[in-house]
Amino acid sequence: MNNERSVALVGRPNVGKSRLFNRLAGRRIAIVHDEPGVTRDVNAVEIDNDFILMDTGGIGLDAGESKEILVRAVEEQVNFAIQAAGLILFMVDGRDGCTPLDEAVAEKLRQYGKEPILVINKIDTDRHESLGADFARLGFDQSYLISAEHGRGTGTLRESIDEALGPKPQPVEETGEGRIQICFAGRPNVGKSSICNRLFKSERLVVTEVPGTTRDSVSLDLDYRPKEGGTWPFRLIDTAGVRKKGKMSSSLEFFSSLRSESAMDRADVVFLVLDALSGVTKQDKSLAGHIIKSGKTLAVVVNKWDLALEAFQREPLKGYENEKDFRQKFSKAIYKELFFLPDSPILFVSALKGFSIHKILFEARQLDKIQSTQLSTPKLNRLIAELTERQRPPIIKGKRFKVYYAVQTGARPFQIRLYCNLAANLDDRYRRYLEKGFHAEFDLQGCPMRFKLAGKPKRSKDFYQPQVRNKLPDRKG
Repeated sequence: MNNERSVALVGRPNVGKSRLFNRLAGRRIAIVHDEPGVTRDVNAVEIDNDFILMDTGGIGLDAGESKEILVRAVEEQVNFAIQAAGLILFMVDGRDGCTPLDEAVAEKLRQYGKEPILVINKIDTDRHESLGADFARLGFDQSYLISAEHGRGTGTLRESIDEALGPKPQPVEETGEGRIQICFAGRPNVGKSSICNRLFKSERLVVTEVPGTTRDSVSLDLDYRPKEGGTWPFRLIDTAGVRKKGKMSSSLEFFSSLRSESAMDRADVVFLVLDALSGVTKQDKSLAGHIIKSGKTLAVVVNKWDLALEAFQREPLKGYENEKDFRQKFSKAIYKELFFLPDSPILFVSALKGFSIHKILFEARQLDKIQSTQLSTPKLNRLIAELTERQRPPIIKGKRFKVYYAVQTGARPFQIRLYCNLAANLDDRYRRYLEKGFHAEFDLQGCPMRFKLAGKPKRSKDFYQPQVRNKLPDRKG
């Protein structure tokens, strides 16, 4: 969703932004408390599949912080809103009157040519309406008297938001039909943009040594022509580097991370880019877990492998026979750290030197094809029998877990319904054991799998086997 259809709530702490955010969202999302600075990150929610509403409340504030720090924090809110939002709701407290900090926010908005909607909150009754006159000196054309807590005037405010944004845009037809959508995800500065540039053989994306250069997701179409002939159509999605929420340096960076997650959700194949010199970090683990949880097919790209090899050649590391052995043990270490991976392939590349880069496209095509595999029901059930015979399921509440029947019910991700005796009691370790067995048997590398458990129905034999009706002989006499 573009910036033009993003709405940001801006204002000093404790004027009721989070209450209004919850009111417009129609549900409780933001934490509401009377202590200033409770909201420490940007909350964002999509409203009616139309626009994104963002609460930029008291970012980084403590109740005892100085006025100077307070002003800087509010400036950060304003800067965020200017960059990320098409419409700004400037919120003030009607009972406090127009404060110097309110005037400072208004002046900053004016400097950037922004004309916000002024929202005067805490006008709970008709008796409070006269309090709004104090804000006339701010000089804004549109102002609304509301009570976020009681909902007074919020309906009219919502109508003004719709009017300011204009008609809801009609869905745009996807022009990338038939294209395999590839998303590169990873921590800042691991080389995602450099990989895209190398694939395009151009500098179409901004690349710099400064972490976090990519502030938004960028989609570019690529038609690759292999030596064998023909054309492979792709769409490459380069995402902003995803940091831990606690380490985000600005609210704009937080908003960028939301868009990165959205880009991953749109992709057919996600490549998790690691830095060869730093290996797998806690943040990589968290991101990989999010990708798998969202049901996306995942491959791992180890970038900057040229630097790792240079270090190896300068001083061969103990415990490695040669470069091949080094790579194999590096892969083994990745699988150990990311033990929950669905047998994901690992590619070693160098965006700087260009070696093995095009293996990414070959792998993406192969993984996309695998996702469309239809698993044979007889083979599924034979495999289940073999796996449970090879390693018996755990006993839960005095009963051993048992699968009666398995059938594939969906793909992208693969969904397998297991009819069993103990629904929802499949041990996590045994679940992973079954997943690994499925991946190995059907060569489903990189594809996550979801088991849906169904308890044994009352007439299990009739349910799991074709019904056979025997014709009874006619009775005589």
